[in-house]
Amino acid sequence: MSDERILANLIARQAAEHPDLDVLTFVDVKSDGGFAEEVRSFRELRDNGQRVAQALGDAGMQAGDRFALLMQNHPEFVDAMVGSSIAGTVFVPIDPRTRGEKLAFMLGFSGCRGVICADYALGHLMAVIRALPQIRWVWVLRTGAVQHLHASGVSPRWLDEVLPVAVPALPVAVDSPEQTMQMLFTSGTTGDPKAILANYLRFHAVGSIGPLIGWSAADVFYTGLSLTHANAQLITLGNVLTLGARGVISRRFTKSRLWDICRRYGCTTFNLLGGMTTAVYSETPRADDADNPVRLVLSAGMPAAIWQKFAQRFGVQIFEFYGAAEGGMSFNPPGVGPVGSIGKPPPTLEARIVDEDDRECAPFEQGEIVFRNADGSCPPVEYFQNPEASAKKTAGGWLRMGDVGHRDAQGWLYFDYRKGGGIRHNGDFVNVAFVEKAIAEHPGVDDVYVYGIEADSGVPGEKDVVAAVVPAPGAAFDVAELYRHCRAALESNFVPGYIQLMPEIPKTASEKPQERFCLEHFRAHPEAVFTENSTSEPLRRKS
Repeated sequence: MSDERILANLIARQAAEHPDLDVLTFVDVKSDGGFAEEVRSFRELRDNGQRVAQALGDAGMQAGDRFALLMQNHPEFVDAMVGSSIAGTVFVPIDPRTRGEKLAFMLGFSGCRGVICADYALGHLMAVIRALPQIRWVWVLRTGAVQHLHASGVSPRWLDEVLPVAVPALPVAVDSPEQTMQMLFTSGTTGDPKAILANYLRFHAVGSIGPLIGWSAADVFYTGLSLTHANAQLITLGNVLTLGARGVISRRFTKSRLWDICRRYGCTTFNLLGGMTTAVYSETPRADDADNPVRLVLSAGMPAAIWQKFAQRFGVQIFEFYGAAEGGMSFNPPGVGPVGSIGKPPPTLEARIVDEDDRECAPFEQGEIVFRNADGSCPPVEYFQNPEASAKKTAGGWLRMGDVGHRDAQGWLYFDYRKGGGIRHNGDFVNVAFVEKAIAEHPGVDDVYVYGIEADSGVPGEKDVVAAVVPAPGAAFDVAELYRHCRAALESNFVPGYIQLMPEIPKTASEKPQERFCLEHFRAHPEAVFTENSTSEPLRRKS
């Protein structure tokens, strides 16, 4: 019997039992506001996977060789995942917005021999490919963004011309679920990203949590997160494929059309990450907000400040989830744990809060969140060509999450802040969730992200609070009015020292705001930064 923990075998079994099930619907919002869609059945995923595997073999790719996927959420992304699992190669998902030195680093460091690239990202790839002699082939997905392909070191070819018309019957080259399935890059917000060597077991394990969440084959899943990120790929896609459910995947996240998509396709559940919850909540309330088929939102980072209001406004239940691509997991099901808690680990894991000397913290004492398996072993983590980081991540036999949290007297876990990312202002830690909630509720705000910068006072460890704000379209923005709103809604120490106006909040593929780019914008565009005492003229701040 074939091991269905290997993706190709799972797809083969589902294709045999449910060949024509429209398992995946890919949706794109057109310029006129309508929807364009493409559908994949299990049969099509199996057949297209065989075609991709044949093309990989024809290109000289051997088992273990690596290639990049540089595209948004297209059905060809999943075709390539299946094809790679048949061929035994390793795919490297990369956010198609990546460019320049970072793109060159990710392609070069991972040792990719080829790239499957959407035409809208081809220009970024061609700009760096001459510095990447190991790349032997580039296949380009047609979307209409580029009409003609031009050679630049490597001659790109259209993907639809590379794939064979006939469906081959290739054996699955992966014989163990412990083999590497993909390289998942970390966000790299503080330096070069690390590459996690993620095996088939990891995909299977996360793709099998559905019963723990309360999902079944009757659910219709939705995600607008990028398949280059573990959340969309492992949690949503993995559970859809394992359960034999239906999934709806947006080409990109759209907070303004989120509920329209869920209504159109009857979606009953979707995932949100921290910054997305505030962005969705900041949308202007509508009379039909609660008129939707969604019953359950799996949230990773729902701010306690908006938790209950979000659930009531949209008529949903919140299932809070915590975890990382490397591992670790905790659940807070609806109505079970306290609002604001990230939950408790499942029976397969043990969690602790530890201080700098690895001593377990008392209830309500802050420390690092760590996990290990219930049998006392440590979840394995391997960063490609980085044994030091791998060892640090699992030091002392515990998976180190790099997050500061605490537990209450009943053992419920709480996330407080990312190590090095807390904002201490005038001696107190600022709860950014409260600040973001208050600003998001202002009708003139389309999106907001709160972060800290080195305090103008020069006090060691102190930070000044910055609210990066995207004004709502179509109206003049009044900074003074926003400050009055903050004063009315927040305690004085939480009122931002600076309001930074931005055309958009830079975000990762997982919709996580990128603080370093906000900070670069802050320094480069003082004309867009205001203080409470200077709301009508550019910032005057010490360097």
